[in-house]
Amino acid sequence: MAISACFFTASLSNSNPKLDLHLPFVPSHSSPPHHLRISLPSPSPLSLRQHYHRHHNNSDPLLPLFVPFVSGGDGGGSFNNNNGGGGGGGGDNDGNAGDRNREEVILVLAEAKRSIDSLPKDLAAAIQAGRIPGAVVSRFLALENSGLFRWLLQFGGFKERLLADDLFLAKVGIECGVGIFTKTAAEYNRRRENFFKELEIVFADVVMAIIADFMLVYLPAPTVSLRPPLAGTAGPIAKFFHNCPDNAFQVALAGTSYSLLQRLGAIVRNGAKLFAVGTTSSLVGTAVTNALINARKAVDKSSAGEVENVPIVSTSVAYGVYMAVSSNLRYQVLAGVIEQRILEPLLHQHKLMLSAICFAVRTGNTYLGSLLWVDYARLIGIQKAQEEQKELA
Repeated sequence: MAISACFFTASLSNSNPKLDLHLPFVPSHSSPPHHLRISLPSPSPLSLRQHYHRHHNNSDPLLPLFVPFVSGGDGGGSFNNNNGGGGGGGGDNDGNAGDRNREEVILVLAEAKRSIDSLPKDLAAAIQAGRIPGAVVSRFLALENSGLFRWLLQFGGFKERLLADDLFLAKVGIECGVGIFTKTAAEYNRRRENFFKELEIVFADVVMAIIADFMLVYLPAPTVSLRPPLAGTAGPIAKFFHNCPDNAFQVALAGTSYSLLQRLGAIVRNGAKLFAVGTTSSLVGTAVTNALINARKAVDKSSAGEVENVPIVSTSVAYGVYMAVSSNLRYQVLAGVIEQRILEPLLHQHKLMLSAICFAVRTGNTYLGSLLWVDYARLIGIQKAQEEQKELA
């Protein structure tokens, strides 16, 4: 192995282009059947647009809409900067991108003195299929060093999201942590002097929001797909939604591409899931609220005519629709555009600053969502201001 420059790309000198990933990756003293050769072209500065075309899929229908990513350097940063798009630049097909991914993984595992057999089966299968670039494997190996992340990586959904975004868990904490305060503040801003008079309704709104906050971060989060292909007997609709990304705006990894229809399908699929989440959480929230209202009426007879029970069915369906439309679109844009395509490429080497800005953006989005829900609920008539209730009485 000879190294003649600081920047290098890897290639395998063998007539057979396919790689046997079950072979040990640590070189032995004897000559192995596959000889690793490092070719070192003279580095030349790339413009941002050239870098994007080289590392991202040119067929990405969102390409003209966003500023390209800056170069990411090592594999420890955000993977967007190293392996963002689909089939690679310059018109490479998926086969070439898959071979390049496997070569990258060989280098990463050799450096870490690991073999593919030591990786989880779903990740190993995706590597053998050429769908996982080396930067994602680097992130997996780094996350394994933490006991908490190592435990979370046992769960497929968390694994797919943590491999796509190492700040995913922090964003869950941000969303759930600030949810109580921002939603309560938004309720007070809309109700003002009626805040305490409508405290039961406020409580229902906050309970519904907190239950849904986790799913609002979880479902639209960009992922590294490790799901195996569906069986050939699956229907066309199931196959279509199975191949859709989890976030409509997420960057496709090298060797993967999403059509515009598939990205629209991601919005529909997540909308259906969030409708179920919103309706269920609202059923819980309104049931608890009605129980509190009835308990208050039993203790204070004078309040029997002041506060009415919250309609369970209409409120739950309305909240499900709100989650499927407003929340779905806002969080898709937040996770896929603002965070993954704008903030992370710019601040991937400044994790503390990135976390702070994500905190501010997500806090503002949560507060905006609370304001929109109060206006929406009053617009469709499932909640009324205290003055309106008095006039009706």
